[in-house]
Amino acid sequence: MSKNSIVIIPARLASTRLPNKPLLDIAGKPMIIRVAEQAQKSGVGEVLVACGDQQIFDLVKAHNFNAAMTDPNLSSGSDRVYAAYKQLNLKHEFIINLQGDLPTVSPELIIKINDDLISSKADIATAAAKITDEEEKNNPNVVKAVIGFNMRALYFTRSACPWGEGDLYHHIGIYGYKKEALEQYVNFPPSPLEKRERLEQLRALENGLSISVSVVDSIPIGVDTKEDLEAARRSCI
Repeated sequence: MSKNSIVIIPARLASTRLPNKPLLDIAGKPMIIRVAEQAQKSGVGEVLVACGDQQIFDLVKAHNFNAAMTDPNLSSGSDRVYAAYKQLNLKHEFIINLQGDLPTVSPELIIKINDDLISSKADIATAAAKITDEEEKNNPNVVKAVIGFNMRALYFTRSACPWGEGDLYHHIGIYGYKKEALEQYVNFPPSPLEKRERLEQLRALENGLSISVSVVDSIPIGVDTKEDLEAARRSCI
């Protein structure tokens, strides 16, 4: 376990499509606890849940994970991560923002992003996987990462992009931040492209921060709909 890295999982109950999403049962455990356990298995560092609601805080503490209460009105997961980081006066140099709705995330993926963050000169590290399902290419719920030859993100979009022959990449919404980059990010105002695409990572790109992208073989199930929930439950049996 590294003393320089920490995994912070932002979670709140306010979900328009799946109310109380972090508390939903995934094969006998609340979703947020499954995510925290996967983070713990990675051995990357301390695991902390940044809670937007008292009910999540109480549940996390009851399962012996560290938790911090944050303002439920914060605009993004990264804002919630930073609020918890500052509230507890943490000193870690590398901060992994792990979404609380990825119950099937592999410890190896978390390790990969952390390793890339530490070794890369980029400000932020994330991951993507090649799209193999044709339906995903034009699905606006599948975010595409446009990656340059140096494995840096050029753009993120809900559209099929770039145009022409070649692979498209499904972005996996896990971010590793260098401490200084996270501090910069949360002090930038929401950017025009961020608001247009509804993708918080565009705020970083529009303000000149660099994002390294690791291409991996598989995508964890992100739970946004009832269908996703059932898929995650089947996967965790």
